[in-house]
Amino acid sequence: MNKLELQKTANEVRKSIVTAVHAAKAGHPGGSLSAADIFTYLYFEEMNVNPENPKDPDRDRFVLSKGHTAPGYYAALAERGFFPKEDLKTLRHLGSYLQGHPDMKHIPGVDMSSGSLGQGVSAAVGMALSAKLDGKSYRTYALTGDGEIQEGQIWEAAMFAGARNLDNLCVIVDNNNLQIDGTIEEVCSPYPIDKKFEAFNFHVINVADGNDMDQLKAAFDEAKATKGQPTAIICKTVKGKGVSFMENQAGWHGKAPNDEQYATAMEELEKAGEALCQK
Repeated sequence: MNKLELQKTANEVRKSIVTAVHAAKAGHPGGSLSAADIFTYLYFEEMNVNPENPKDPDRDRFVLSKGHTAPGYYAALAERGFFPKEDLKTLRHLGSYLQGHPDMKHIPGVDMSSGSLGQGVSAAVGMALSAKLDGKSYRTYALTGDGEIQEGQIWEAAMFAGARNLDNLCVIVDNNNLQIDGTIEEVCSPYPIDKKFEAFNFHVINVADGNDMDQLKAAFDEAKATKGQPTAIICKTVKGKGVSFMENQAGWHGKAPNDEQYATAMEELEKAGEALCQK
């Protein structure tokens, strides 16, 4: 996909996020929207995955460590063809396979059940180590939140990955600077994030705008070219990106839009999509 196609796809992912959370009357739009471009780049450009064969043993693996942003993950999977887009409207409904957090047993394309914060990188490290032990070439990607990296288990996993030189592992930090209770500095500052990962023997890439496809491409290309070290990509993003009244608002971490807000959000995203079509 070229840059414009990726941008259009990310805009569709954003529409699906807002639609799913509105239909559920619950969920986490803020961090799903901030990571929409990352989900899109991974699933439409970066990762070797096939919706026709979601259990391919040679596929690249993805772990959504910040599992509460499942609406963004599901939107990307549906857009990629792993399951019907209309099913997104069943998010969090009784009997739906699309639970509030990813479930590897019931959702095509999900490699790891997640949601207990801090645990996803450990699972991803295990997958990356398994590839090394089996002589496989697949890569493993894990997406974490910047609030989530306040969890100690993240750093235990990072220590092991660095010590074992897992250069087939890529940890992505969605650095939107907000968590449920406010800014990450106010709650428990993890800064400087880059220096911490460097101390654990990671190759670190700082992305000034993690909502920009060109910058994401450069970062993931550099990560793939890095040998002998795992990579951490720290992406500065905007919480609630794409919906004006949600942007940079901690209150939209875990809240669904009402009917009026939903209409406003969809109108903005429709206009954004139309603008992209005119480019």
